Amino acid sequence: MYESYLTNGKQLSFEKAQVMAIINITPDSFYDGGKFSNISDIIKDAEMKVNEGATILDIGAASSRPDATEVTAAEEMKRLYDPLKELRNHFPNTFISVDTFHAEVAEFAINMGADIINDISGGELDPRMLETVAKHNIVYVMMHMQGTPQTMQHAPHYHDVVKEVSNFFKNKIAICENLGYDKLLLDVGFGFGKSTEHNYQLLAALKEFADLGYPVLAGLSRKSMINHIIHTSPVTALNGTTVLNTIALQNGAKVLRVHDVKEAKQAIDLFEFYKGI
Repeated sequence: MYESYLTNGKQLSFEKAQVMAIINITPDSFYDGGKFSNISDIIKDAEMKVNEGATILDIGAASSRPDATEVTAAEEMKRLYDPLKELRNHFPNTFISVDTFHAEVAEFAINMGADIINDISGGELDPRMLETVAKHNIVYVMMHMQGTPQTMQHAPHYHDVVKEVSNFFKNKIAICENLGYDKLLLDVGFGFGKSTEHNYQLLAALKEFADLGYPVLAGLSRKSMINHIIHTSPVTALNGTTVLNTIALQNGAKVLRVHDVKEAKQAIDLFEFYKGI
């Protein structure tokens, strides 16, 4: 597994797990959509999360919740411009990730100083995406999704979810390596075209994905796979999130993508101390 990546002039280390903080600027995300309506609030939220231990800020301008309204690349760039500019200015040493599946938006974000592109479709929704990140030699979060946000939770089906997601990654990794590009993070896509049972099968198999040779990112924060089991809601799912984040760390995750940074950082610190005994 890669121990670190140089991206946009900064070294992203995986010696211990990193926290990727979700910075939502969308009006309709499943948990905190519309919460931050101006630049000042976005910067305050980001500052709090950096102070709590986030090393990566992940900014998304289009919701990817089930049945989300589709947003054009032009609208994404319009929404991103001011927040991305201000975040880059305020946090020069923090890794900034942009959550998009449009290659045009990725190019725009990289030119504005983004360090990481986080693509929920793993290059499936825009065939130019892999060439774009390879050209810029920037870290790329390759996520698996069955379908699109508009269709992904309409009766997802697999013969063997672990094998099929693994084969998806193997095929995409081969494409990237043929491009001479290898700065990947693998995200199995919890909740993106998966049933509750699929999600837990993937969580149990995270070590198999780490064995593909690239760091694994786990995005479990406040998702329905928690709420369906312990009858919480996105608002009350923090404890369940911490439990699943801990399992993900035990199974090899190197990045936790979360709404709640302090609790994720505490889970990492406790796990690292335990691992060192």
